[in-house]
This record gives sequence, structure tokens and C-alpha cells, in this order.
Amino acid sequence: MTWPEATIVLDERVLRDLLETQFSSHANLALSRATEGFDNVLWRLGERYLVRLPRRVEAVPLMENEIRWMPELAPRLPLPVPAPVHVGRPAPMFPWPWEVTNWFEGIPGDFVAAVSSPSSARSLGAFLRALHQPAPRDAPHNPLRGVSLAHRSGQMEERLELVGGLVRTASVRRVWQAALDAPRFEGQPVWIHGDLHPSNLIVRSGSLAAVVDFGDLCAGDPATDLAGAWMFLSHELLGDFLDAYGEHDEGLIARSLGWAALFGTMFVSLGMEGRANYLDVGKRTLESVVRFVD
Repeated sequence: MTWPEATIVLDERVLRDLLETQFSSHANLALSRATEGFDNVLWRLGERYLVRLPRRVEAVPLMENEIRWMPELAPRLPLPVPAPVHVGRPAPMFPWPWEVTNWFEGIPGDFVAAVSSPSSARSLGAFLRALHQPAPRDAPHNPLRGVSLAHRSGQMEERLELVGGLVRTASVRRVWQAALDAPRFEGQPVWIHGDLHPSNLIVRSGSLAAVVDFGDLCAGDPATDLAGAWMFLSHELLGDFLDAYGEHDEGLIARSLGWAALFGTMFVSLGMEGRANYLDVGKRTLESVVRFVD
């Protein structure tokens, strides 16, 4: 798996033009490029705001999902999450929708060791319980998240072949097979974040402070999100997380371990391209899921 090339490379001059023409009250605030993710490029705007813009055409529907649904979901969630402060319109200099959201102080979780704060484990569990409510019929569908793990078997095998020398392949395969053998999710689809890995969890003073990047928000199996606990928390806190999450069964746990194994191999493969923080998260995740079932 490789990091995708940007369809559009945005510089500060273009962004200032966008702000001047659409949100002139913000046009003179300080601008600094924060980071570039898989789908979006992020710029800090002044002290309070973050500008998020798609960096490739495939990310445009994900931005539209956030703009449509986050104002509705954010008020009911117990942790800070991004909701649009301003919605940017397509323009000649940038043809896609974009948004201004709030800036959250802290460090992305992929730049810290596994979080060992019990309060963070409880906060993450309570957050997912609040999010995982029945989704409406017009909620987004994502063919890669919240679906049956059987749909991802081909990708899992490709990744294991790629990263085999860096991980305990046989043990990870056992976790994956147990997830495939677990009862499938048959309940009403619930809202899921869809991309709940450490890069999208903001840590401040050692504790979980915010959850960001809801582009993969969709309706589906909650096991997809529970995988984030194995990626983010130290092994000793998984019980606290599950207690805070509340009702769960062996099938849900087995599927969540499968999703964590899938995401873990993805992070290892991206880390092999030189992203040392991703490599650390991926290896840590795979060790955690194997340890949980051993």
C-alpha cells in the first residue's frame, strides 16, 4: 500500500485567495501548513481554526460527508470533534468543497506511545458508545469500512505478503481467520467513524482530547471502530475501554480484532515507505491483537 499522490497541490497564495473571496474576516489571520494526510491537506488558521481541503479527487465525497453530517452528530458526542465553522465553496482556483473547523491543541496519537491513561480508555469507550447509534437510511455507505471482513480478505493477504518479515505472520493470520469465522454483524447499521486509528485521535497531556477526521463516517458494523482501541491504548487498558463501551459479545470482539489486524498491516506497509511513526503503530497494533487472543 502506498501513499497516494495529490491531485492538487495547494499553496498559501491560493488559500489566502479562497479566504479573501469567501471568508474575508479570516483572510488576514496567520496561516501555517499543519500536515498532509491520506485525503486532506490541513492548514492552521490563526489560533482557533483549521482549514481542511481535499488533496485528491477521491477525497471529495468524504469531505461532503463531513460537511453534511457532522453538524448533526457533533452535539451528541462526549469528546470534541470537528464540525464546520465555515463551508468553502468550489472556486476557479480550487474546484472542490472545503471547510474551516476548530483547531484542537495536542499531538496526533501516532506520534506518542500507546496511551496508558485509564481516563483515556474510558473516554474512548464512552465516545464510541455515544456514536454507535442507529444510522438513518440515507447515511453514507462505505465499501471499505463497516462491511463484512470477508470483503477485505484479498487486501489482507496482499499486505501480509508485503510485511511478512516484520510481523508474526502466522499469529496474525490466526486472528484474522477467527474474525472471519465469527458471527457476522446482523443488527441495524450504526454510525461509525470508520477510520479510528491513532492519527485521528488527539492527545494532550497524555490523555485523549479530541477525535478528528470523519471523512469515512458511514453506517455499518461497530467492530470497525473498536479496532481503534487496540491501535491506541496500552494492552492493560483494554478492559477499561470495553467496560466503558458497555454491551459487547465475543463476535463483536473477534471482528474488532480482525479490523485491528487489517489496519495494523496497513500501517506497517505505509511505515515501510519511511513513515516511522506509522510503522511503530502498525507493529504495536499487531502485537496487541495477538497478545489479546494468546
